[in-house]
Amino acid sequence: MTIQRMDNVAIVVDDLDAAVAFFAELGLELEGKAQIEGLFADLTVGLDGVRSDIAMMRTPDGHSKLELTKYHTPAVADTEPRNPPPNTLGLHRVMFAVDDIDDTIARLRARGAELLGEVARYENIFRLCYLRGPAGIIVALAEQTG
Repeated sequence: MTIQRMDNVAIVVDDLDAAVAFFAELGLELEGKAQIEGLFADLTVGLDGVRSDIAMMRTPDGHSKLELTKYHTPAVADTEPRNPPPNTLGLHRVMFAVDDIDDTIARLRARGAELLGEVARYENIFRLCYLRGPAGIIVALAEQTG
C-alpha cells in the first residue's frame, strides 16, 4: 500500500489574516476558512481544549495546499530562537516555483517578508532565494531560467 498524495503542510501563525494576505500575494488561492474545536480536534493533535481558526490555501495548479492555523487555545508554544536559522532541525522551509523572482520578492517584501541572503543562480538552471515570511517561516522561491 502506498500513500495517495501529500495533502497539505500546516503552519501555525499568530496573525491569520496577514498570513492569508502574504500567501495570496504569492499566488495561492484561499480555498476556505473554518473554526476547529471539539473532541476530534483534541484527539487528533494530542492537546486539550483546542480552539483554532484555519485557512486552507491552494496552489494555482490545484495539487498542493498550505493550512494556516491560528490557535486560540491552548496558548501557542513559542520557539527559541523566534526566527530560527535555515539549518535548524525540523521543518526547514516551503519552496514555490515562480515566474518572476524579482517581482515576487518585491510584492512579498511589501507584506513584511525579509530576504535572508541574496538571489543566487544555480548553474544556468535556477535563480533561488530564501525569505522569512509570516510567523518566521522560511519561504524559498525558485525561478527556472534554463
